[in-house]
Order: sequence, then C-alpha cells, then structure tokens
Amino acid sequence: MPLRSNRFLDREFSWIEFNLRVLGEAENEKLPILERLKFLAITSTNLDEFLMVRVGGIRRISVLKQTETSSEEHLPESVRLRLNEGFSSGKLSTGQLEKIHKKCHEMVSRQYKCLLDIEKVLSEHEIRRVDVESLSQEQFNYIEKIFDTEIYPVITPMAVSSAEDFPLLPGLSLNIGVRLKSREKNDDSFRFAVIPLPKRIPRFVSIPCDKGDYFVLLEDVICTFIDRLFPGEPTIEQFPFRITRNADLSVSEDQISDFLEEMKEVLIARKISDCIRLEIDRGISETSLDFLIGVLKISEDEIYSVSGPINLGAYMVIASRQGAVNLKYEPWLPQIHPDTISDTPLVEIISQRDVIFFHPYQSFDPVVRLINEAADDPDVIAIKQTLYRTSEGSPIVEALARAAALEKHVTALVELKARFDEARNIEWAQSLERSGVQVIYGLRGLKVHAKICLIVRREANGIRRYVHFGTGNYNEKTAKMYCDISLMTSSEEFGVDASAFFNAICGYSQQVRYNRIEAAPTGMKKKLIDLIESEAERSKRGQSAKILAKINSLVDTDVIDALYKASSAGVKVFLNVRGICCLKPGIKGMSENIKVVSIVDRFLEHARIAYFKHGGEDLIYISSADWMPRNLDRRVELMIPVEQPHCRQRIMEILESAFRDNTQSHLLESDGSYCKIKSAHGKEFRSQEHLYKIACDMAKAAAKEQRRIFEPQLPNTRRK
Repeated sequence: MPLRSNRFLDREFSWIEFNLRVLGEAENEKLPILERLKFLAITSTNLDEFLMVRVGGIRRISVLKQTETSSEEHLPESVRLRLNEGFSSGKLSTGQLEKIHKKCHEMVSRQYKCLLDIEKVLSEHEIRRVDVESLSQEQFNYIEKIFDTEIYPVITPMAVSSAEDFPLLPGLSLNIGVRLKSREKNDDSFRFAVIPLPKRIPRFVSIPCDKGDYFVLLEDVICTFIDRLFPGEPTIEQFPFRITRNADLSVSEDQISDFLEEMKEVLIARKISDCIRLEIDRGISETSLDFLIGVLKISEDEIYSVSGPINLGAYMVIASRQGAVNLKYEPWLPQIHPDTISDTPLVEIISQRDVIFFHPYQSFDPVVRLINEAADDPDVIAIKQTLYRTSEGSPIVEALARAAALEKHVTALVELKARFDEARNIEWAQSLERSGVQVIYGLRGLKVHAKICLIVRREANGIRRYVHFGTGNYNEKTAKMYCDISLMTSSEEFGVDASAFFNAICGYSQQVRYNRIEAAPTGMKKKLIDLIESEAERSKRGQSAKILAKINSLVDTDVIDALYKASSAGVKVFLNVRGICCLKPGIKGMSENIKVVSIVDRFLEHARIAYFKHGGEDLIYISSADWMPRNLDRRVELMIPVEQPHCRQRIMEILESAFRDNTQSHLLESDGSYCKIKSAHGKEFRSQEHLYKIACDMAKAAAKEQRRIFEPQLPNTRRK
C-alpha cells in the first residue's frame, strides 16, 4: 500500500477542483445565459469564502509556526486541528500558500474570460454593461442626477497621508482609491484618498434606454464625477480595489464567561484582521499599487489583478433579475408531497406512518407547517429545536416565539458559531429570549450542526412525541435551492432518542447511548467505520458486499482508510461526493473497487445518505454530517436509520440516480482531476431532472386520487 502521504488528495486543491466544476457550468454554452451568469457569481463568492477561511487559516498557521516555534506541540489546539485536517500528509507543505494562490489566479483568469463571453451573449439580448463614455447626453444627465441626489450625500472620501492613518476598511467591501496632486506643493508630489462604496447603494445603476436593460457600474459613476469630491484639486488616478480579510478567527471557549459577548467580539475582530487578498484593476499604476502593498502588508501572491469589474459575486443581482424567463432554466416548482396534500394536521398524518421529503423537488412548506401547527395546537406542551442557519424573517423562529407566548415550553439551541451567520443568530437568540424561549447558545468546544425538532403532545393515551430530522438547515429559502432530506416520524424509539439528545446537549450531561440514532462526536464515526468494516468482513467470507454514499465532503483519513480496506477486500464502493474528496480512487491494491462521482447541476447537492448491503438487510441512513474530522470529531451531528419500506424505497431512488447521471456528473481520477461523464449511445440521464419528474408524478397521482374521494357535507352538530 502507498505511503500515508501518498494515499490522500490534498483538501485545498480538491476544493479548487470543485469550484472549477462549478465554473465549468458558467462556461457551458448550452445553459441559459442568466444561469451561466449565476454559476459565475457563485464561483466568485465561493472563492471569497475559501480565501477568508481556508487560506486565512493556512496563512495564520504559517505565521504562528514562524513566530512561535517550529514544533507543532506548542501551537494552539485550534491550529493543530487545522494542520491535521487540512493537508494530504497531515503537514503544512513548503510553498503551500504559493501553490494555492497560483491555482486561484488561474481560476480568476478563467472567470474573467467567462464574464467576457457571457456579456457578449447578454448584449445580444439587450442586457448590457456600458461605459460612461458611450452614454447619450440624456443618459449622462440621468446618472449625473443620480450622483448628485443619491450617491454624493452618502459617500465619504477619507484622506490618507501614511500607512498609520489608512482607514479600517471592512473585508469584501469595494473602494475607490484616488491619487491627487498635492495642493500644498508645486512639484510632482501627491496624496491619496479612499472612498468606501456603501453597500446600501446598488452596484449596478440602471439607465434609461429605448429597449432592454442597460446599466453602468457604481464605481464608474463616482469616478466620472470625482472632481466634485475634491474641488480645486487635480485627480491623477482613480482605481477600484477590494480587500479580503482573514475570517479564520475562533473563540477560546475555555477562558470566557459570557459567550454571547465573546462572539460579538469575534465579529469585530473579523473586521480588523489581516488582509489576505487585494483585488485591483489591471490598469492601476505602479505608484498606487506600491502604496496599497505598503499599507496592507501583503505579498505578491496575494495581489489579484483583474481585467473587469471587481467582485463577480455582485452579478447575482443581474442573474436573479425578474422576467427574462427565456434566459433562465424552465421553472421547477416544488411539488406537494402526496401525504400532505390535505388539510389534515400533520401530527395525525405522521402518527400513521413516517413521511420522507426530498427538497427542493418537494416543498419545504410542510416542515414550516409542522412547527406552526405545533405552536398553535393546544395539546402540544413542548417544542425543542436546533437552529444553525435560518432565513431573515424566519417563519420557524416566529412560530417558536408564538409558541412560547402561548405558554408552551420551548427550547431553542441557536448555534452562535455558524460561520458568517453569527450576527443573525445572535439577533435571533436575543429575540427568542425576549419571547420567553429557553435559549442555549450552542455547546462549549463544539458546534451543534444537527437538524432536529421535537414536538411533545398530550393525547388521550398519554404523551406522544413527534420528531423531524433533516440533512439541511431550517431555512425555507435555501430549501428551494439545496437538495436535502426531511424525515417526520412518531416512532416511540425515535421520540425517546430525541428527548435524550436534547437532555444531553441542554443539560450539561454526557451524551447517552441511543436506541436507533447515532450522534457525533461520541459514536457516529465509530458506527460508520464499523459498518464499513462489516462489509469488508462479509466480502472476505464470500458474501456480496456494497456501499453507496452521498455526501458533500470526504476528508476524514480514518474513514478513508476503512474504505480502502473495504475495497481491498472486494467491496464495491460507490461515492457521490459533491465537493472536497481526499480519497484516491482506482489505485490497484488499494482503491480499485471505489468509484467517486460529483454532480453539479441547477440545485446544490446537499443531502447526506449512506447505504450498506449488510448481508441483504440493506441498512440506510440519513445524516447532517459530512465525513470530515470537523463533523465527526468536533460537531454535534445526527445519523438516522431509515426503516419504513416506502421511505427506504424513496432514498434508494435518490442514491441510485446519482450513479446513473451521465450529463451533469464528473468522475474523480486517482490524480485528483475530474472528467465529465458522457452518455453512452446517446441515452442521456440527468439525475436532478429524473428526481423532479418523480416528484411531479407523485403529486399528480395524489391530486388525481383525492378528486376521486367523495366527502359528504355533514350538518354542523354544534349549530344551535
């Protein structure tokens, strides 16, 4: 078997390969043009987060190792965990940052070439970004009025005479740098100023035109009238730029007394952390660039010169514009689940049998409806729920607050450490507390990533529990874009396990052994490895053995090693890994029986599912966890067995379709590269299209069946 350092693909480069697959969709000329633009915007925001978190973390590790000591034992625990998790060899290799930046620079070059191609097609449909110089006099007068009335009163230029008084600019905000001829001297001396662009002003300024949709960039409008901001002072140069700050900041939870206040401090620290990327226009002068390098203290690798608008993620506004349906995908509206087509209260439906949903093909509304009905149900006495990422104006949060107002016992575990959602979660936590909800701010040293809601109801036969388990967040907006599983059940064993789970995480107690579920960080990883090893043992004994899994990321080396051993034992392993995969497939004597595919399509693949043949018992699980050290060792996660036949059949349809896809699927090669899977003999199979058709057929059949039911109108016996 190869040496350990050669058995795993590098996590960071695997992520880059994933984002390149997304970029491939933006480059795909067969897609509707606004969908291509949307994929391009996604690659830009993905890269922002990658640089802020992953590259920011690696940079921090490099600095700490240089300033503290070369021995890893003396590094902070959070840094050592990142070291052991992030790299193929478990070590930070020489030149790692430089290699990553080189790949990212290549990606950015492709992004801007793609933008140029997309804008050419958009112009054919009369959607155009135009230069100020090409405007008619009427259009110029219009943007001048916009500048005078809506922009000038808001923006604030800030003079900069040295690095010490350079303004504290927030990360990912767009700015205009200005080089001005000095007013105090007659020589060639100059000074600098910075104009931060307010986020509240639209980046794309629409201009009147006879046909179509024309717009100019906000920074171009400001630069056109820059002299009004510096009257009597000649402008030598104006240049847009954006900085990215390190967001790999964490709380030292062993040394804090007020966790909420400490998380607020983290948000503040993120605004003043080191600059790890500078994006500038390729036309910037050497003088201005040297000035920015000096004040921001960045390396040459961290300078991203672009030939186009900075921050392509902003183009999501254009891609998501209303109308222009001919430039977008044909709408796939979420379908009604057959079991929820009537107005029957969901607890009555769930009391009869488990209900499984596959979002966004099937509507997320029943999940919201379940919690709303529980809030208003006089027989419900308690609701307990985890909240990781929620929407702005969340109806689920509102329902929990209403339930508390109706004197139900409501507990919400709001994870304050959900990265980039900390501010919103702090606001929700405080709002829920004011409503009378018992709020838990996560757990010390762990992130609570499990998706579970427990409803406790008093019925004629005593207390009965209803549980919702999910693979995705309680967010009705992202549920329209993310492929996730929901399971609703009234199983007594699941109810007992759910109560034990909440008692453990809310009561400062050890997690207990559960009847049916498995939880991380206590037992899930061991359970996964046991299941994998069981398949290997069965294969060695001559039994048929098989593993199917659908996850977002595969990084954990212990799990990967178990899969390697299973492959060597003859187990057929099929993995659908959307993003990062550190496993090397197809290597003789190690992983020749492992196939890894990745699907990138109109919806984000997000569900976590695992299947083990187990001697014909067919064990099937859904989970909130990816197979990564952070999920299995440092987060609270849940893995749920799917037991009722109709639910198991639905899950297997989802799993098997992923490995039939030959239009949107990519095959992972042993060197870490991916190749697009092509249809054989012209028979195309698109997994997401197939699953949506199933959801539509189920909804149509249910609607047809409901029309056949004769429901008599009975007299109202309560009428006097």
